[in-house]
Amino acid sequence: MASSDPYRITDPPPEAAPDSGTDLTGVLLWSLVVLGAGANLVASYTGGLPWLNVACGAVTLLGAVLLAARRLRGRR
Repeated sequence: MASSDPYRITDPPPEAAPDSGTDLTGVLLWSLVVLGAGANLVASYTGGLPWLNVACGAVTLLGAVLLAARRLRGRR
């Protein structure tokens, strides 16, 4: 006898299947943010050149802005 329970979960619908790939762009942007922040930390700690601090901060900021833009675009 077949079950007529409408709330029984058997298989997920095809459109609800999880993604099989990784998000390479997201991984690269997060790596850019982490490496830029780390380089900025080292440049600040060692008392390096001021332009190096600004460049590392700009790279970190760029990565963070791109991550935020991708997140906001993905909501739509």
